[in-house]
Parts: sequence; C-alpha cells; structure tokens
Amino acid sequence: MVQATAARQAGLGEITTLLGRGATFEGKLTFEGTVRIDGRFKGEVFSDDVLVIGEGAHVEAEIDIGEVIVQGTVVGNIKAKRSIEIHAPGRVKGDLHTPSLQVDKGVIFEGRSFMEAALNNKAASGTTTPPSPPQPQKPQSVK
Repeated sequence: MVQATAARQAGLGEITTLLGRGATFEGKLTFEGTVRIDGRFKGEVFSDDVLVIGEGAHVEAEIDIGEVIVQGTVVGNIKAKRSIEIHAPGRVKGDLHTPSLQVDKGVIFEGRSFMEAALNNKAASGTTTPPSPPQPQKPQSVK
C-alpha cells in the first residue's frame, strides 16, 4: 500500500505546499499545483489542482477542487471536477460530488455520493439523460 501511494504521488508531480504534522491553520485556502495537508485545517479550499490529505491529517472544510486524495479525516462536503480517491485509513463525513470516485477497502465514509459531472457530460454530448425517478403514488381510500 505504501508503494502504491508513493507511486501515485510521483505521478501527481511535485508537492508545491505542505501543511505538516503539528501545524494548525484556519481560513480560506486557494492554490495552484499540488498541496499536501498532514496537520489540522479548518475552513474552505478552492483550486482546480490537486489536494492530498495525508494520514493523520484532520480537515474540517468545504472543498471545491480539481482532484483530491484522502488518507486522513475529512469532515465536510467535497466537490471535485476530476476525481476523489479515499484510501485506508481515510475517513470522510460529508457529501461527495465528482465524476470519478474511488473508495478503498477499510475506509469509513458517512455521507452521500453524486456522480453529477458524469451525467452532465453525457447530456452535453447528446446522449439521452436517465429517466426521472418514479413519483410516489397518492394514497387511495379503502372501501
């Protein structure tokens, strides 16, 4: 598992910013490149690039990102334009919105997941949209 994580990070490119273990930050984070959080963060995150939440990290935030890799704890909703990956021993409590979702065995996920961008792409390319969910029937009186 460590080798797979190291290989995955090598594919992401160089980490441009690091919030290390023992560090605490509260506020609004915007960035370009790849940011890794190993400490505690509370607030909001906005970027079109990559966020890595390392093992042992604790993040309480609304996250709007290009791509996120979670190995620590996240409390808050995540909206990713490209993908969300949650690797053990990751924990996520919140709703996920992404066209691509990967959840490994051993992860704790409490929330809802939406594959909205994938549906929007199909609609934009001219394919048919999925049918509307069936509406509940009105109760009928018993005679």
